Amino acid sequence: MSAQLSHHLPPTPHPFPHADTDVTPRGPTLPAHRLPHLADRVAIPEQSRGTPGAPGAPDAPGTPSALDHFNAAATEDAERTLLACLHSHRWAVRVAAHRPYPDLEALLAAADEATYDLPRTDRADALVAEALPDLPADAYSAAHTALNAANAAYESRFGHPFVICVDGLKPDEVLDRVLEGIRSRLANDPEEERLVAAEELRRLARGRLTALLAHDGPPTDR
Repeated sequence: MSAQLSHHLPPTPHPFPHADTDVTPRGPTLPAHRLPHLADRVAIPEQSRGTPGAPGAPDAPGTPSALDHFNAAATEDAERTLLACLHSHRWAVRVAAHRPYPDLEALLAAADEATYDLPRTDRADALVAEALPDLPADAYSAAHTALNAANAAYESRFGHPFVICVDGLKPDEVLDRVLEGIRSRLANDPEEERLVAAEELRRLARGRLTALLAHDGPPTDR
């Protein structure tokens, strides 16, 4: 089975088209788990490598922040953006319903709690929508073969793709980390692995939200 398992969201000209504040759209909607552009923000990579959520220029006084736009967005647009961070309708509905958030930390805390509370079926849906991190462009074919084989073994044992957050890693460190992770986690029993995979989903969702809405630095990993 291919290591790259992605689901594409339908295109939209802007993540928050019905927000109260007018924002000029930038760029098309990106593939699964790639978030749309906001004005003066950087879109999130499928599995971010290096430092996610790199700092941007500060907003001018009086300029609405990305969090302001998220808080003001129509419900369906906020949920759509959240689904690009974690593919769970229940999770997106819950996080969107608690707006407005006073700051990013409040949003991340709500996202964490909603992830921990996901029922097993919803977590399974989120896992299926994930994809392994991309290998560097110059990776040898043997590396792809090894990754495909390891992921196939993992899927056969646990019934869903392998999920791991690689935020903060350099591109040439990703393959070793993923292969090491798959091989060590294959020794888990299903209940142990369920907890580990849930934590990786939480980290991925947190990193993607941070990269979209913050520009004061990289995400805080908890």
